[in-house]
Amino acid sequence: METRYINSDLLIIGGGSAGCMAAIRAHELNPDLKITIFEKGDFKYSGSITRGMDALNVVSIPGLTTPELYVESMIKECQGIIDASPSYLMAKRSYDLLKKLEKWGVYFIHEKDGSYRTLKIHTQGSFLTAMEEPDLKTMLAQKVEQAGVKVFNRIMGLELLKEDKQVNGAVGIHTRTGHLIVCKAKAVIMTAGGLARFTLPNSGYLYGTFDYPGNSGDGYTMAFKAGACLTGMEHTERGVLIKDVNIPLLAVSITRGGKVLDALDSVIMEEGCSIYGYEGMVLAMEKGLSPLKIRLSHLPNEKIEEIEQILFTTERPIQKRFFKNRNIDFRKQDIELWTTEHQLCGGHGMSGLYINEKAESTVSGLYAAGDVAAVPKQHLTGAFVFGEVAAEQAVEFVKNRDKKIGLNSNQVNRIEKKRNGYFDSSGKEILVHELEYKVRRVIGDYVVSPKNVYKLERWLESSKTFKKELSQQVLARNGHELSRIFELENIILCADMSAKAGLARTESRWGRSHARVDFPERDDVNWLKHVLVQKEDNSSKAIVSYRPILNQLK
Repeated sequence: METRYINSDLLIIGGGSAGCMAAIRAHELNPDLKITIFEKGDFKYSGSITRGMDALNVVSIPGLTTPELYVESMIKECQGIIDASPSYLMAKRSYDLLKKLEKWGVYFIHEKDGSYRTLKIHTQGSFLTAMEEPDLKTMLAQKVEQAGVKVFNRIMGLELLKEDKQVNGAVGIHTRTGHLIVCKAKAVIMTAGGLARFTLPNSGYLYGTFDYPGNSGDGYTMAFKAGACLTGMEHTERGVLIKDVNIPLLAVSITRGGKVLDALDSVIMEEGCSIYGYEGMVLAMEKGLSPLKIRLSHLPNEKIEEIEQILFTTERPIQKRFFKNRNIDFRKQDIELWTTEHQLCGGHGMSGLYINEKAESTVSGLYAAGDVAAVPKQHLTGAFVFGEVAAEQAVEFVKNRDKKIGLNSNQVNRIEKKRNGYFDSSGKEILVHELEYKVRRVIGDYVVSPKNVYKLERWLESSKTFKKELSQQVLARNGHELSRIFELENIILCADMSAKAGLARTESRWGRSHARVDFPERDDVNWLKHVLVQKEDNSSKAIVSYRPILNQLK
């Protein structure tokens, strides 16, 4: 298996929404810049949106809402654990972003009076702006290709390169062949997504996740190994979606008149989605009032057709076949709901690299955007806005970094040796998918809520066994299984970080996202602060520190 070497000015790891926007913006600012993207899947249909999107989740439309109101809403929704400046900047730039997307041909729905159609999903204000664009990802991919950006498909980021405490590129692995690619770069933007494959979905299918199943925490672990701080890793997000398929429906249907009911037909949520409604759904399931269900049969046919149009063409086209095969007609039958797997995510949750309003991580030369970055509940708007912000900062950083980029050959040699060791099949008999199933089941047993000291420490002990099995007993029969071993290594490391952050936060906060039965109360006096996880110097051990909440707007 060969190792290929390339040079670039700017390396972007992850070709989803944030990665695309970062590449487009960097090219706008400097057309002569040599930009490279490592994309784990196929660039044309990669990332969390994959195809299209039905809304821009956060838009502060002048005359309707304000960035200040959005920040106020987020402080309430995140129960105070949020820095104001990044969220404020995102809301402030959101309307210009909408206008930019419109110029590109993205269709936003308008009311009869010409105003944008907005829906309420936040605790205050109507920030969600409806769009109907089934080809959004391909539009982004086309713009990146037109900019002359070099895209390497099927390349999973393994490790960031560093020199003089600055990031200067990364090593990736081809997920089909096992070949390595070493890219030297003057700056790196991490846009590799969150961790979707954390616990098991109710279907038991390893890739049956709500978020992009290729998101195995690669960005989290690469940044961690490079010395960057991560925050919110104790916040394990879990949604309630369509049973057996984990596909969105709530925000589309409830905001258009649908209702969520329990098994006894008591209404749990209607007239808009809310964090309180989600908590109500989880409580109902814990009381045995499942399966929950969405009811649309009371709506006029034109409203049902509108929902179907969004779901079957823009959101997830596979839904049409799913419901048809089960003989479910929204006009007659309810749609069953169930809890999803847990995930770590900066887009829907609060986990990821700690960044400021400039998308800067705590390591020089490393920027982050999208689900890998901890801008709480930023959704697609945050991916786009911080993709642009990261590009703006990285382009300036590259311009001022005149020093010739070196290469730590010892680091590359170590990665090659590790890759070869994983691919050596002698004496190995455990299949990687079998160990992944076991690991994710045990994460569900010990790492997520309801939490206590014994369970969290039990995971940290189990983790040692899993790492030993992974290095000595797991069989890689081809390049794909080899890359899955690296993915499983990342999943285990992320669970370690989540467990240590969970142990540190001795309180309960965010409902079921961090519920400590041994510390059942929320404690604002002692815990209104960030819990940071970082690699200890000269070791791979994760250590915990704290950072105050930054409420002052910049």
